[in-house]
Parts: sequence; C-alpha cells; structure tokens
Amino acid sequence: MEFGDVCDYQNIKKQILDFKPDFIINLAAKTDLEWCELHKKETYKTNALGAENLGLISNLLDIPYIFISSAGIFDGKKEYYTEFDRPNPLNTYGLTKFYGEQYTLKTVKKHYVFRAGWMMGGGKKDKKFISKIYKKILKGEKEIFIVDDKLGTPTYTNDFAFNIYKILDNSIPYGLYNMVCGGEASRYEVAKELIQLLDRNKIKINRVDSDYWKKEYFAIRPKSEKLKNLKLIARNSNYMRDWRICLKDYVNSDIFKEIKP
Repeated sequence: MEFGDVCDYQNIKKQILDFKPDFIINLAAKTDLEWCELHKKETYKTNALGAENLGLISNLLDIPYIFISSAGIFDGKKEYYTEFDRPNPLNTYGLTKFYGEQYTLKTVKKHYVFRAGWMMGGGKKDKKFISKIYKKILKGEKEIFIVDDKLGTPTYTNDFAFNIYKILDNSIPYGLYNMVCGGEASRYEVAKELIQLLDRNKIKINRVDSDYWKKEYFAIRPKSEKLKNLKLIARNSNYMRDWRICLKDYVNSDIFKEIKP
C-alpha cells in the first residue's frame, strides 16, 4: 500500500493523477484534541492545508470531492445541530475542520461535506472512546470513571461508509450533510451499553463530570455535539441505523476482536 502526504501538494497530486480516481475522499486528519492543541502548526497543515490541496486536485480533475468533517465544529450551546446552524469551534481541531468545510463548500465545484459524530469502528486502529473503554476492560480494571456531562451522537464507520456509497451511487445533490447514527447519548450511556453488550456487568461505572479528567483531556470540548441528519432525511438518503444496533454489530464483529490492551 502506498501512502500519500496531503500536506505535500506536488507529491499527492502526482500520486492521484497516476491513480486516476473517479472521486476523492479525504480521510486524512489529526483528530486527537490534546495533540492538536500542542501541535497547532501540524494540525493546520493536515486538516486545513491538506483539505485545500485535495480540493484543488479535485477541481483539476473535475471529479467529486468528499470532505469528512465533525460535530466538533460547534460550541455546544444548543442541544442539537442541523446543517443550517452556524458553527463556532472551541478548539484547534474544530477550527481546522471548519476551515476545511468552508474551503470545500466555497471553492470545490463538485463537493460533499459529511459531518460525523462520535466515531466507533476500526478495530485495532480504533483510537476513539469505545476502544479506550474496551482496553481498560481487557486490562482487568474493575472500576471506570466516565463523564456524563458530554452529549453526542455515536457514528458507526460501516454505516457511514455505506451511506457515502449510496449517496454517490444515487447521485444525490452536492452539498453539506450531517451523517450520524440515530439516537443520542452521553459518554456514560455509551460506556454502560458497551459493558452490557460484553456481559461485564460486575465492572463499576462511576459518573463524573469533565473536571475529573481535566489534566488528561485539557482541550475545550462542547457540552453537546448532537447532530440531526436533516438533509439526508429530507432527500430520502439516510441509511444510518440507531447507534445501539451499530454498537452491537461492532462488538460482535471480527474486527472488534483485534483490539488489544
């Protein structure tokens, strides 16, 4: 497998031109919020300049460009956010993803911007919340501390990819779309559901607020990152299932078993 550096315009352009794609999906991103705060230059290069570079190449080839954005571009002052709410990022990660959104929407001729929520999926490559909790369980921890003051909409990678495929296959109009699983949850509720699915109910889950983890997770996070798939539903193109169903699918999948402590 050949890897490309989206920050290097000339090199990534050559690789893409040689490959001759039908469309470009930008999955390159720095997503660890604390890392992003400590490495702002590198974060802007990947998340913002990288988004710009791939958009330029999409225009050059006159092919669709898919930019993956995030619920983290909002300030969390509202309970829910649709595609028509104004973003107000609170951290470096959010600022860079918002820049990528704006560049794509304003500059790329054939574009899709899909906003994801709390991602789950990826097996051993999964560095998100589900993986972190599962690794604690595998290490034999009998007690875990989970925040209950952060709200969001979990998003399963399989459903997310399938929804992108359906949109491309059905030539749904270009534009901005929220794309998250059905339902909502706090971090605590997600952890509780995971432990029940794993039949590890003897593990004690303690509710805490965000201050409990403020040293480890010092980047500012919005209280609510809950999205509604308003435009997908309106265009009969919402194939995202409820997050609880998706979490069960993930836990029962072979790729989940690849996660190691």
